[in-house]
Amino acid sequence: MGADKVEKEHRGIPQAVFLEDVDSYMSSTSPEKNAAAVLKDFDEQLQKYKYMELNLLQRKKRLRAQVPDIEKTLEIVKHMLKKKEEFQTHFMLSDQVHALATVPPTDKVFLWLGANVMLEYTIDEAIALLTKNLNSATVNADQLEDDLGYLSNQITTMEVNMARVYNWDFKRRKAAADK
Repeated sequence: MGADKVEKEHRGIPQAVFLEDVDSYMSSTSPEKNAAAVLKDFDEQLQKYKYMELNLLQRKKRLRAQVPDIEKTLEIVKHMLKKKEEFQTHFMLSDQVHALATVPPTDKVFLWLGANVMLEYTIDEAIALLTKNLNSATVNADQLEDDLGYLSNQITTMEVNMARVYNWDFKRRKAAADK
């Protein structure tokens, strides 16, 4: 079985096959494919895995920033549901500017959805939406952790494969030089 053949995938991440027997793998490759060409192919696959890892780490970072924001918004909306009277609060106008506001009793809230989109919801709808978004973000974060662990294993497998092919080639060249 070739190392570059995909046995199975984990959420779109191809599995790196461990080279059990480097001799049989190298003899099964095409004759013009020497160790350098095999190492080049393995390095390309390794770079793909590292690119995937970088993308997953960026997604994880964005999710980690989203979850506290969703929790904070959900807490505020639940507070508004409990408080049926006017209250005062500070709200952020920009990064360093806050203002004092008086919030009248209301049964509607406006939520930023992203991409400069804000929609009006009843408090119950807002709680349902925010709870759904929080659960989704938590599940996605767990999946990302799982994917990153799987990807780390694939990267390690490719690095070991590369080392084994390199060592195989070194021994082969040393034996040829000793003759």
